[in-house]
Amino acid sequence: MRDASINLRVEPGQRDLINHAARILGKNRSDFMLEAACERAKAVILDQVYFQLSDQQYQSFVALLDAPEEFNQGLNQLMAVTPPWTKKPKQ
Repeated sequence: MRDASINLRVEPGQRDLINHAARILGKNRSDFMLEAACERAKAVILDQVYFQLSDQQYQSFVALLDAPEEFNQGLNQLMAVTPPWTKKPKQ
């Protein structure tokens, strides 16, 4: 159940744009904005390239990177597929 609120002040044109997009997707404004904000928040978090580790965590991380790779049949099959953009068109 939603019990927290977020209030925004927007320009009328921004509100109208959001309302229009929400209607296209069959959503109300709140659901549309919440979904869009959460998607963007996840993208920002996933794009982070800097992370901090303790000495022990760093050693474990380096050990995983240095370990020999394990055989992965699915990955091998995927890498063997010729991408469609490299195939020559049939004449």
